[in-house]
Amino acid sequence: MEQKARNNLKLYDDVAAQWWSDDIRWVRTLKNMVPGRLGYFDTLYTWQDKAVLDLGCAGGFMAEAIDDRGAHVTGIDPATRAIESARDHAQDRSIQYDTGVGEALPYPDAAFDAVVCVDVLEHVDDLHRVLAEVTRVLKPEGMFLFDTINRNLLARLATITIAEDILRLLPKGTHDPDMFIKPSELLSGLKAAGLKAGKLTGLGPRGINRQDDLIFGQLPTTAIIYMGSAVKTQF
Repeated sequence: MEQKARNNLKLYDDVAAQWWSDDIRWVRTLKNMVPGRLGYFDTLYTWQDKAVLDLGCAGGFMAEAIDDRGAHVTGIDPATRAIESARDHAQDRSIQYDTGVGEALPYPDAAFDAVVCVDVLEHVDDLHRVLAEVTRVLKPEGMFLFDTINRNLLARLATITIAEDILRLLPKGTHDPDMFIKPSELLSGLKAAGLKAGKLTGLGPRGINRQDDLIFGQLPTTAIIYMGSAVKTQF
């Protein structure tokens, strides 16, 4: 029963109607992580006029932030109601939202200048297939920007015991710790897919805002959440 309760992706559809309301603390936590991620990604990539895929976009927090930077954004996610919420909130924007999974992206080869994939890789059914699809839809020299969770006892303690069970920053069952990914495993997968990885860095809490929610930013340790980039080298 424990295994079936883990990696519960249904929760994104369950809260879709309130995604942009700021009423749900764990959804605010996801929203608060966007500036921390982009604070690092912005140092690696210039978004203006680039075709960017937000892979695993949920209700659109990252997609809208990248749209604000002048990119031409497409978002995709398997959560149908979350995608509907993203579309409703972005009615005055030119973001394209689609329903689908990373293992079978419904886009032609070399369609995007960049693919962004955050809080996703530790949830997918087939990591290597997803990385192969990312490579396929990237243009030559296109960039893959990502984050995921390390697989070790400290990461399990922080993300499951503390974040889910004690502080309730995330719903119970959000993650399956057996699906977390060691950096060495991800780097090997990126290389096999034809992606040349750059330096990895950490992501984590850096303070608290006026709502007593965590503020996130870059950290020197990759022990829990880590971010990185990779460039398509296999044409």
